[in-house]
Amino acid sequence: MKPTIYALNWAPDFAKGQVRDLRVRWALEEAGIDYQANCMSFSEKAQHDYLARQPFGQVPAYEDEEVQLFESGAIVLHIAEKSDALMPTDPAGKARARMWLIAALSSIEPFIFPYQDIILFNAGEDWAEARKPEAEKRLVDRLGQLAAWLDGKDYLEDCFTAGDLYMMACLRSLDTTDHISGHSILGPYVARGEARPAFKRALAAQMADFTGSPPG
Repeated sequence: MKPTIYALNWAPDFAKGQVRDLRVRWALEEAGIDYQANCMSFSEKAQHDYLARQPFGQVPAYEDEEVQLFESGAIVLHIAEKSDALMPTDPAGKARARMWLIAALSSIEPFIFPYQDIILFNAGEDWAEARKPEAEKRLVDRLGQLAAWLDGKDYLEDCFTAGDLYMMACLRSLDTTDHISGHSILGPYVARGEARPAFKRALAAQMADFTGSPPG
């Protein structure tokens, strides 16, 4: 049984290449694991059958011969445990790779989300414009802390791991701004991830699966 990713068959333009099944596809490509995608409409992911897999009606969900999972971070960790390409072999290296993946989720993304909410979904609203400077400052400060760690390094640790995969994926979500592309450290860091053949294959596969129609 090939692993199956449950994903969307349509996304708005700004979300294409960002929907979180990409992170899972990338991990599978790095690990050299063949998979299949079950792509759904927005209405299908709200139906009972899918909610039995993913109670919040989000993507991705995942299944293989061992498990059924949701939450992209948990799925990537599950895949990483199967592959030396994503996880060091020594216990300390494994622990630090897990640490960085969790840091991406808990120490980086919570600073990205409020800023994106303002600039993508509420641009021009009075309350959003009032909050934007503080949200941007908090984001920039946090990105600066990450950049200080990465200064002089290619990756978060001695080699590319699942921690880098997830961190790079989080940072890519700022691609509509210059906070990453214009950054002397974080820009090249993310570019190293995007240059990986496994990432290119994952991105191409996700984009090819957007064959559905907008909801409504």
